[in-house]
Amino acid sequence: MGHNPVIAPFRESNHSHRRCLDAAVSAAERACRARGVRLTPLRRRVLELVWDSHEPVKAYDILDRLRGEQRSAAPPTVYRALAFLLRQGLIHRIESLNAYIGCGEPGHAATSQFLICRRCGEVAELEDDAVLNQIADTAGRLGFAVDSQTIEIRGCCARCRNG
Repeated sequence: MGHNPVIAPFRESNHSHRRCLDAAVSAAERACRARGVRLTPLRRRVLELVWDSHEPVKAYDILDRLRGEQRSAAPPTVYRALAFLLRQGLIHRIESLNAYIGCGEPGHAATSQFLICRRCGEVAELEDDAVLNQIADTAGRLGFAVDSQTIEIRGCCARCRNG
């Protein structure tokens, strides 16, 4: 049986976001425990804010939400928490948007393809080995060693196309 390249699909209409958020936080807690690192209350809250929707969220939007909860929140605090979550593979950075999304499968390789809906802003996460291998092979023929691959593809999700 082959590897399923879909890590995190687009949200379905009957999506239970509370269950999705709870599953993401539980997976993050397990991953941090297994790695011997701490998911502090602040890091956990930043993770929850990233997972608050399936749309990429900017650091300053996270900061604004945190300031509503704790006036002492500052940019370095948010950026340190985001850096930790990135290092642990719990979130991804969407480079073209300078924003973050939750990782659909914490601990998987950091080589992903992201499908970004230009209408609703939601993101689906893929890890298609055929795409990754094709790029690595072509780069190798040029003498280039690939360190990491992140591909961002814009288009329109099925819900927006049909609705």
